[in-house]
Amino acid sequence: MNRFAQGSDGRDWVIRAHMEWRRPATAEDFEHDVAANRAPGIAMMCVAIGLALVLLVWMPEDVVIPTWVPLALLLVALFFPLRWVLRRPWTVVAETEGDESGERPSERWVGTVVGMFNVRGEVQRIAKSIQKHDLPDFDGPLRPVE
Repeated sequence: MNRFAQGSDGRDWVIRAHMEWRRPATAEDFEHDVAANRAPGIAMMCVAIGLALVLLVWMPEDVVIPTWVPLALLLVALFFPLRWVLRRPWTVVAETEGDESGERPSERWVGTVVGMFNVRGEVQRIAKSIQKHDLPDFDGPLRPVE
C-alpha cells in the first residue's frame, strides 16, 4: 500500500505499508520465542482432521445432518486462520528525499501497526499530519530513523 503526501514546506513524502509474516522480535518477546516452530500447529491440525474422519466413518446411516452444521464447522475451522491474517503486524514507512534547495534534509520514519483495518486509517492520519505539520505525528506509531 503506497500513498503520497506533500508537506506545506514543499517536500514530497512517500508512505508505504507492507504486511510482516512474522512479528518483529522485541526484548519483551524474547522469553516466549523459545519454541517458535510450526510443529504444534501441524500436530493439532492432524488430530482435528483425524477426529473428524473418525466421526464421519462411524456415523450411522440414518443420521440426517442439517445444512447449517457443515457451514458452522467451516466457520469454526476458519476462525483462527482469519484471525491470524487480520492481526498481522504491518511495517509503515514514511520517507522524503528532501527539497530541491537542500534546506530540508531527507527523512525516514518507521513504525509498526497491528491489524489490517488499522493500517489504512493510520496511513491516512500520517498523510494528514504531514500535510498539516510537515512531519508525521510524534504521538503516532512512527519514529525517526537515521
